[in-house]
Amino acid sequence: MTRQPVVDQDRCIRCGFCVDTLPGVFRFNEFDLAEVYNPAGAPEIRIEEVMKHCPASCISWFA
Repeated sequence: MTRQPVVDQDRCIRCGFCVDTLPGVFRFNEFDLAEVYNPAGAPEIRIEEVMKHCPASCISWFA
């Protein structure tokens, strides 16, 4: 089973790092908060890099 990334929108600071880096996975929702719309839009290793460098540390794997 493939892991699913999730954004904690309560911690999102709207910086755009994830959206700019992996637009095939992340986008801004109607509240200008990042969300995952396509969890299979990039390899897990690339998603992990975005998680590692997110300034708000608000992206994690859904268990």
